[in-house]
Amino acid sequence: MVHNVSTHITNCSRGIRNAWHFYYALILVFKVVCGGFGIALLTP
Repeated sequence: MVHNVSTHITNCSRGIRNAWHFYYALILVFKVVCGGFGIALLTP
């Protein structure tokens, strides 16, 4: 019983960690895209 609970907690934390990695990757892509658009708009 205790083992199942600890395994469940580990799986939850792993899912949260993966979600954070996905979130940071998404923000990085967003910044790159926005930066690209900003440069394209600023250059005549």
